Amino acid sequence: TGLEQAPTISRDVIKQLLPKAPPLQELIDQYDVQRDDSSDGSLEDDDYHATTETIITMPTESDFLVQMEGKPKCCFFKFSSKIQYNKVVKAQLWIYLRQVQKPTTVFVQILRLIKPMKDGTRYTGIRSLKLDMNPGTGIWQSIDVKTVLQNWLKQPESNLGIEIKAFDENGRDLAVTFPGPG
Repeated sequence: TGLEQAPTISRDVIKQLLPKAPPLQELIDQYDVQRDDSSDGSLEDDDYHATTETIITMPTESDFLVQMEGKPKCCFFKFSSKIQYNKVVKAQLWIYLRQVQKPTTVFVQILRLIKPMKDGTRYTGIRSLKLDMNPGTGIWQSIDVKTVLQNWLKQPESNLGIEIKAFDENGRDLAVTFPGPG
């Protein structure tokens, strides 16, 4: 029961509906600038440039049933077969961390889920970060995942998703992985 065609939505409505995520804001701003530049709608003869594509993918439920104790927190990403691993220039994972009440150190771990091994291991580390956060609003943190994405595109069966852990000094989980309360 999908739509026959994409709905027409104004830029202002989009800005209200989308989360205030830096990559989405950049994209909206970029297209605003491009629209302003090409007022007559035609390309000059000397505009022979490569076409780049920005793809933003939101997490979904995994298609794979990986039997694990304690369900991993988050995220499976489906990718179009159009994306070629050798053409990926940049891949970023943006995570949102809840606000803190007092200055604190946050330990962020991004783990790639794998099929459980004989010793019970079910993930490998992608990146670990230590961030200092101050009270106020939450923050967006960008993590480079180009190599992981390229590997997933080369071997799609290895894409079982990722787990995001972000704990403050008191063990409170600060990662927001899906919209909703808390």
